Amino acid sequence: MPVQISFSDHLRADGLSVSYGERRVLADLSVTVSRGDRLGLIGENGAGKSTLLRLLAGDTSADASSTAPPSIAEVGGRITRPPRIGLLLQEVAFEPTDRIADLLEHALAEVRAIERELDEAAAALATDGHEASARYSAALDAAERADVWSAESRRDELLDGLGVAGIDHDRTIGEVSGGQRSRFALAALLLRAPDALLLDEPTNHLDDAAVAFLEERLRAWRGPVVFASHDRAFLDRVATGLLDLDPARRLASGGVATAASGSPAAGATVFGGGFSEFLAAKADERARWERQYVDEQAELKRLRLAVAESARQVAPGRAATDNDKFIRHFKGENVARTVSRRVRNAEQRLETLEREQVRKPPQPLSFAGIPSGAHALADEGGLLIQLTDATVADRLHVASLQLAPTARLLVTGANGAGKSTLLGVLAGRVSLDSGSVQRRRGLRVGLLEQDVRFAEPDASPRALYERTLGERRAEQVPLSSLGLISPRDADRPVGVLSVGQQRRLALALVIARPPHVFLLDEPTNHLSLGLATDLEDALGGYPGAVVIASHDRWLRRRWAGAELQLESGRARGLRAA
Repeated sequence: MPVQISFSDHLRADGLSVSYGERRVLADLSVTVSRGDRLGLIGENGAGKSTLLRLLAGDTSADASSTAPPSIAEVGGRITRPPRIGLLLQEVAFEPTDRIADLLEHALAEVRAIERELDEAAAALATDGHEASARYSAALDAAERADVWSAESRRDELLDGLGVAGIDHDRTIGEVSGGQRSRFALAALLLRAPDALLLDEPTNHLDDAAVAFLEERLRAWRGPVVFASHDRAFLDRVATGLLDLDPARRLASGGVATAASGSPAAGATVFGGGFSEFLAAKADERARWERQYVDEQAELKRLRLAVAESARQVAPGRAATDNDKFIRHFKGENVARTVSRRVRNAEQRLETLEREQVRKPPQPLSFAGIPSGAHALADEGGLLIQLTDATVADRLHVASLQLAPTARLLVTGANGAGKSTLLGVLAGRVSLDSGSVQRRRGLRVGLLEQDVRFAEPDASPRALYERTLGERRAEQVPLSSLGLISPRDADRPVGVLSVGQQRRLALALVIARPPHVFLLDEPTNHLSLGLATDLEDALGGYPGAVVIASHDRWLRRRWAGAELQLESGRARGLRAA
């Protein structure tokens, strides 16, 4: 049955299901977003966030991803939504030859049409009586919701707040950067002032000031808002509730993954509040999962012993005495039936529990110790790496930087500030044009790059893991024990895995055999929110030095170590821990 769409002042999905071929994306999802509510969508890549946004917007033939060719999906359920709805996709849906001025004017066209309807409805009041009064009332309500009287001033305020006010409107979309295109698309959408907003990763390409401006706008939005985001700080400040679309967590715990602060929804889990509340609920959920696992394992042990003991009572394996024969003459048949019934009951309970038991909770993310031996430098003191007047053309200049064995350094700065170049220098992958870099003898440095590329795309994660660590180390710390690569993906070619899966494999290689210096370039990119948070917690106990380059506001606000700020390739200050 196709999706049925009706209209109201709120957003609601009832029994929404979506499949692409044999792949089930959404299963019987039901959720309501009232006026003034702001629902954040979270979950792994491919969990269905973008698909849900498209369906809520009325696109019932939306493809599974914004970059895949269009395909007709099997969809079902019912959607209730406001008539005027605004959808922001990750990919800007404008032609490169479109002028910025035309883009903004197109956004105002709907607002101007509402204003014209209000004028015509007002003119008809003098002649058309009751019907004209109802028409005028509806037109006035629409004009107030669209804020038609402040359209021009709102346009200038939006462009300024999103950081694109100084760009000539006669330029075409193709003449500005990708980040600027995204900002203009967001400005145009907000300028329309739709009754409901659907946003897919709205903070992509926004700096801190623009994100703060958007947060303020969304918190004041009067209609329902649904947005997908990997920005944990944005989720924390904007969302009034979170919808977790990741089925892996729900299935892993045998269906017990219901947040204490939220309620279960068919095919997903709803949490009340922002990301901080989500983390608290997740911790409670983990504790319940662990308790249930322990209780079930204890019950399984008891049932197995009970079955074995009862079986011995039925067939004790000894000859009957004269007294046994006397008792059996009177009670034997009843005793046998009673014991057999207890055995059957215990066996049935055991069979049910063995079939339905929750799996063991995965171990919290943690790093193994740095292998001991000649290259174990962490306990020797002194510096591991030292930069002096390090210069790479016009990309980087650092007068002095020293890394101790247990250093914790966060490198911040805008895109293009030189963060990745600095990590490349520390890793020995980028050569200096002038200055010097000194490394301890025997130092092992690991770099988690933004874009992971494996030289052998046909090799499996398991094979790469065993080859990198060695057979003995791989046996001591099995890939499956890390919880980063699912068993169904362990033997697939790494080249067919998603960007996020390849990044998790690269992380697994480091976790099992940590280097003395661990460099991470935007480590939270392409990772689920839960894994990103677990990684940050685990890095606090890393057995060596850690250097992170990141623009992630959640990470930056909680960072307790030293911080180096780069601006146009130059270090503007080193803040001590």
